[in-house]
Amino acid sequence: MNLPDFIAKRTINSKTGQFSGSIYKIAISSIAIGLAIMLIALLILGGFQKTIKDKVFSFAGHLQVTKYTLSNSFDESPISIETDFFQNHEDLDFIRHVQGVAYKAGLLKTEEAVEGVVIKGIGADYDTANFASNLIQGRFPNVNSEEYSTEIIISKEIAQLLRLELGEKVIMYFVQNPPRYRQLEIVGVYETGLEDFDERMIIGDVRMIQRLNDWTADQVGSFEVFINDDIDEEEAESIVFDKVEADQFVNLTSKKYPQYFEWLELLNQNVRLFLVLILFVACFNMVAVIFILTMERTPMIGLLKSMGAKNILIRNVFLMSGLRLTFKGLLWGNMVAIGAAALQYYFNLIPLDQENYYMSAVPILWDFKMIVGLNLLVLVVVLISLFLPVWFIARMKPIKAIRFD
Repeated sequence: MNLPDFIAKRTINSKTGQFSGSIYKIAISSIAIGLAIMLIALLILGGFQKTIKDKVFSFAGHLQVTKYTLSNSFDESPISIETDFFQNHEDLDFIRHVQGVAYKAGLLKTEEAVEGVVIKGIGADYDTANFASNLIQGRFPNVNSEEYSTEIIISKEIAQLLRLELGEKVIMYFVQNPPRYRQLEIVGVYETGLEDFDERMIIGDVRMIQRLNDWTADQVGSFEVFINDDIDEEEAESIVFDKVEADQFVNLTSKKYPQYFEWLELLNQNVRLFLVLILFVACFNMVAVIFILTMERTPMIGLLKSMGAKNILIRNVFLMSGLRLTFKGLLWGNMVAIGAAALQYYFNLIPLDQENYYMSAVPILWDFKMIVGLNLLVLVVVLISLFLPVWFIARMKPIKAIRFD
């Protein structure tokens, strides 16, 4: 039998001392509430980060390979898909997919309005699964036909602005010399909630852009590179840069659209500060509880010392008491946090304004490594904080402790 654990269990479960009983409940509640708040905050933060990053990466990939140019013009300089990197990118195991795309600016014109947009040309190698979550109506353009397709996907925002609907046709004038135009058919509508894309991006066939730019069939404007989550983006950028042609440049999406990633980092800083405050409160409460328990059980401490109990045994009694309270708090905190997160994950009980938060409901990311890590962190920090009141026990004299009232 573990004597310190036995005494600690009897001490906590004792029916005497209603005041200390209330303190125990407060201690358990403080740890449970603190852990629940921290877990929910991190699950939501992880969901925010993943949702926004996935939206950005679905449009631009993690890396872009383009040709070096000194021009400030929006027009792209073509690069060939017949390069060693594009043809043999499977040799790099951290690369999930590479696709060739091209961009071209123009004007969408209806009878009532004109809107400046950029068409993104995609080909047969385009991974539609990366973008499928953004498609709210219709389908992707048919880019597998023999002739280039004039089908396009437009954003919900552009559709509302120009009063366009699925299946309608619209004329797009392209900015070049001499000017050209094409009649395009709307076959899909997407929505990301990100202004940089929804306000100006449409998606069409890359072969149409090749024809307009007088490019050959193997030429595109850039490569979009998708990488696995287990590799650092900057490390991947360095490796890819060594593999591409000498006249090609590799750019990180996080640097191309820094406003989204800086916002996420700001959220990270706020949550870190929040976690520190919650941990401090939980530790302070546990220290107070052990001090109260020590004062209430002072006669017991004196009796144990007079019977020959060593300080280490008495310390272990109070450490075990603190750990039992902590484990109960962790159990209730996990139940509350995971239960609340599951309700939000499956039923979207808390909606959001998509114009301000880029998503329609509070997102949840199930990161079980983070959940286990946070539980261990709380346990270790609270355990360390318990050594302060436990150290006080060694200073007690047996005779004074027995007479303590």
